[in-house]
Formats: sequence, C-alpha cells, structure tokens
Amino acid sequence: MTQTELEGAVGEVLIDEPTLQSRIIELGEEISNDYAGKDLLLVGVLKGAVFFMADLMRSLTVPCEVDFMAISSYGAETDSSGVVRILKDLDIPLQGRDVLIVEDIIDSGLTLSWLMSNLVSREPASVEVCTLLRKPEAAQVDVPVRYVGFDIPSEFVIGYGLDYGERYRNVPFVGTLAPHVYSG
Repeated sequence: MTQTELEGAVGEVLIDEPTLQSRIIELGEEISNDYAGKDLLLVGVLKGAVFFMADLMRSLTVPCEVDFMAISSYGAETDSSGVVRILKDLDIPLQGRDVLIVEDIIDSGLTLSWLMSNLVSREPASVEVCTLLRKPEAAQVDVPVRYVGFDIPSEFVIGYGLDYGERYRNVPFVGTLAPHVYSG
C-alpha cells in the first residue's frame, strides 16, 4: 500500500501513535499492580488485538502467559452481526487461572458477552477484560470492562491492528475509515 492509498483510506486520525503508546504503558502499570502475585493468562482475540497485546505485554511487570482465540462476528461487514464463530480455540486450560481478555475494540458488546460466557464456563479463577477501544454509543449489552484505553465515537475505525477487509492493520495510529473506501 502506498502512502497515497493510505492517506486516502483514513478519514480522520482519532488517536495518534504517541498517545496510544502512552496510554498502553499506563494500562500496563495498572494491570501489573492489580495482578501482582497472581497466575495471569492473557487471552488475545485475533487478529485485531495482536498489536495492542504485544505492546501491552511489554509494559507489564508481572509474569504472564499468552494464548489466542480467533472468533468472527464481522466477516467483510462494518457492523458486528452478533453471530460468533470460533475459528481458533485456546491451547492452555483456564481452570483456576486469572484470565485477562485482551481486545482491540468493543462495539455492540455482543461478541465479548458471548466470549466471556464461553471462558467462564471453563472455570477460571477470574475473567476480566482489557480493551484498547470502546464505543459506548454502540453498546447493545452491558459487558463489564475493567480496563479501557479509549472511548471513541461509533464510527468504523482502522489502524493499530484494526482492519477493513484485512487491510490497514499496519497503520500505526487509529483513524476513521474514509466513507468512499466502503461505500463504493
């Protein structure tokens, strides 16, 4: 993707790279304090959370393990369907573990609500959520989220792991998707 293509895909920069990194360090400090002496397992939700999870892990000062789930509720759409499919399940058993779900973004909350129920059924010691982005206006269900990087408007966003049609994940900031990109 050329610089011109990238610039044409971004409507507005919502969160620049230095602001993202600063907030992630703050989240890492908070999580490290809260999970001191606990058996922490980070569960990353693929693919979008990879960038956030990698930076978050580097800011943690407590030992932790990592596992990933791939679930889908979007397909090629810009709105969550709420119908969840597991594309890749966890490899590590959760029983008795303190689990922190690491999400890139929470829109309606439908997918996350399903995921939390699924993980709780595996008998962990605790399940909490850390999300980089949350769209409060888009919430359809109330899901408890312990750590939030940023609340953003209910617009489709790209960058820092977030994609549209598997593109734009590598953008180092979070921006809105220009309307002409998905409207034809």
